Amino acid sequence: MGGIGPFNTLHARLLRGEEIPFSRYAGQVVLVVNTASQCGFTPQYAALETLYRKYAENGFVILGFPCNQFGNQEPGNAESIAATCQINYGVTFPVFEKTEVNGPNAFPLFNWLTESLPGLFGRRVRWNFTKFLIGRDGTPLRRYAPITPPEKLEADIRAALGLRSD
Repeated sequence: MGGIGPFNTLHARLLRGEEIPFSRYAGQVVLVVNTASQCGFTPQYAALETLYRKYAENGFVILGFPCNQFGNQEPGNAESIAATCQINYGVTFPVFEKTEVNGPNAFPLFNWLTESLPGLFGRRVRWNFTKFLIGRDGTPLRRYAPITPPEKLEADIRAALGLRSD
């Protein structure tokens, strides 16, 4: 992804245990989302899946990162997280093992994204379903609040993909 930031050098383990190098997503538009199975925003999984299915053929991918740092809303193990994602919301985009998004053990991807795209109240991720859009060249483009419904990201996703507006 253009060598910008650490994205291309990182890797993470999917819920099913497979180690994935992020270089696999080079040249794609990426939406990074910290998720939780027991959050008021959890139904966003369905809208995220809709966006993923609609634009995957155009080079768009969503990467989900379950996190238990906000109100203990992701207490389960990989199996229970996968069941929530797949059974309740039909998620087919990559969902990784539980990770931290803030603090000394934060996954480096989130350190980079929050430094590049600080939020309204600073660098920290404030809650589940914070979203980060990364361009094809690896440039962090935009950060979205948890309350921003995924369908509101569609125009930005289309622009990043180089697609005409509807």
